[in-house]
Amino acid sequence: MTGNLLPSLRSAALRPATVRPTALPGWNSIRGRMAIVLAVPTCLLLALTGLGVADRATDWSAARETETHVGVLLRVQDLVREVQRERGLTNGLLGGAEEYRDDVRAQREHTDRARDRLRTALAGARDDLPKAAVSALDATRVPLAGLAGLRAGVDSRTADRTRTLTTYTKAVTALIDAESAGAPTGDRRITQGVQALQALARATEAVALERGSLNGVFAAGRFRSGEYLDFTEIRATRVAQLAQFRQLAAPARTAALDAAFETPAARRVASYEQNAERAAGGSATDVAPAAWWADMTRLVDDLHDVQKQTGDAVRDRAEETGDAATRQLVGFLALGALILAVAGALAVFSARSITRPLGALADEADAVAGTRLPAAVRRIQEAGPDALPAAGADAPRGAPRVKDSAREIDRLAAALRNVERTAVGLAAEQAVLRRTSTESLASLGRRNQALLSRQLGLITTLESQELDPDALAELFELDHLATRMRRNAESLLVLAGEETPARSWSGTVPVSDVVRSAVSEVEQYRRVTSVDIEQCGIRGHSVAELSHLLAELVENALMFSPPHQPVEVYGWRDGGEYCLAVLDRGIGMTEERIREANDLLSGRNSAPHTATTRFLGHHVVGALAARLGAHVELRPTQGAGVTAYVALPAKLVQEPSTAVLRR
Repeated sequence: MTGNLLPSLRSAALRPATVRPTALPGWNSIRGRMAIVLAVPTCLLLALTGLGVADRATDWSAARETETHVGVLLRVQDLVREVQRERGLTNGLLGGAEEYRDDVRAQREHTDRARDRLRTALAGARDDLPKAAVSALDATRVPLAGLAGLRAGVDSRTADRTRTLTTYTKAVTALIDAESAGAPTGDRRITQGVQALQALARATEAVALERGSLNGVFAAGRFRSGEYLDFTEIRATRVAQLAQFRQLAAPARTAALDAAFETPAARRVASYEQNAERAAGGSATDVAPAAWWADMTRLVDDLHDVQKQTGDAVRDRAEETGDAATRQLVGFLALGALILAVAGALAVFSARSITRPLGALADEADAVAGTRLPAAVRRIQEAGPDALPAAGADAPRGAPRVKDSAREIDRLAAALRNVERTAVGLAAEQAVLRRTSTESLASLGRRNQALLSRQLGLITTLESQELDPDALAELFELDHLATRMRRNAESLLVLAGEETPARSWSGTVPVSDVVRSAVSEVEQYRRVTSVDIEQCGIRGHSVAELSHLLAELVENALMFSPPHQPVEVYGWRDGGEYCLAVLDRGIGMTEERIREANDLLSGRNSAPHTATTRFLGHHVVGALAARLGAHVELRPTQGAGVTAYVALPAKLVQEPSTAVLRR
């Protein structure tokens, strides 16, 4: 009734409290909750940092693409320059200047080498270029491939000068258009630099086209039909593109462009153009093609130098932007790592400031449940009847101190000490009550046993004096009933932990007599059959307890088997031990129930105050087996039912004498 206080307190101290299911993982611990609370602002800060990282990463990627793109554009411009020069020399050759033939062949080799360098650069930078730029550069292969057939026509003197000029111009235009495809965006200075570079490329193409066109005109001596109109359109394109370049380029690049047009060669080019304008009506020109080509080539080369300077400036700006983006990216990543480190440190510090005091309190609770409270209960139980302490005498004084704890933790510690004081007081009261109850039950059992012994003696006297068979049979039934009542009184003493009054025999008793004595103490003794019992002697001091043990097992077998099924008892020697088996073919038991019953029979769960009344017989058997040093175990019977095995130690068994065997 009250003996379950200590196990209940221990299990309550060790069992985690019921927690409502939540959707957040880690919410069941203080560390998890602190991590979740700090994770929200940390995630917001990391999100802002991530936006900065993404923005800087975009700038870094754009700068890298721009740097690669400008490098490829410079290769494209080198090829444009060589194609322009080949176009001019070829146009002069077709105009009648045969002295250009060797120069044309040499220039073709320069053009082919520039084309190979562009292909190599494009193959290495294809993955870093915009798809539009790659597609546009791939599209230039077609017009460049057409130059082979055009060169064959020039060598065989079957090519038309105007068509040849147009074909070369298409190839150059395709290359220049490819420069403008996939132009980088982002940094304003880089964007304007690339646009200025493209405008200068178109202006340079206009100058180079004018060089090639007028080279043929000066070689032929006059304009042919439509050539002067082409000349004016080319000059207009040059003027427009140069104006756009001056709007977009930096002052240093504009100054370099002005310097290119202020050279003596550029001034002579201007005088040659004026001469060409005077021949607009079809009159002859008096400009030497070689002089025009040399001065115009110098101007084109100067413009290409300005292009290179512009491209180098754009690439340098892209490198600066990439370096700045890299530094900022590293800074944002370091900031994110710092935020994580600070948040993690705060979470660990906050959690430890709470979990350490709580851990100390948990250790205190474990000490109460595992050490101090059991020790107090043990002292109370071991005290003599005249030295029982008052309730609360062993209770602790004061509240446990927890180092560096908050006020709430101190309140929890004080509440824990109050619980301990209350538990110790309640344990003292229940220990006293348990001892009083046990002593009362033991006293009641002894009185019943004494009365039943007197009753059995009186019944025996009446049986010896009775001659009527019917009355004698009734006395026998009454004797049997009193014997069962005496066993129940003895079971009460066993459960109370008291030694039963001595009912011992001198010497040894045959095991068959012990079995018959046990059967006589059960109600349906007629259903019990001793099938095969190998004779041996049982020492007299253990006969009463062994008979009681067997009676409990036989009664359980009778209770849980059908009324028409017999219960069989077997006995045999096993080395120095002697084994008994009580076999029934009843409803049987599940494996879990058999395991629980065997725990009770072996004494591993010997707490009769916590067991239900239907298991009290198992407690009695377990206590008797412990006294005898015997081993009792339940096993399933083959087919159906349960078999109880009892193994008696060698110290209780003796070889039977000849007289016993004969009997």
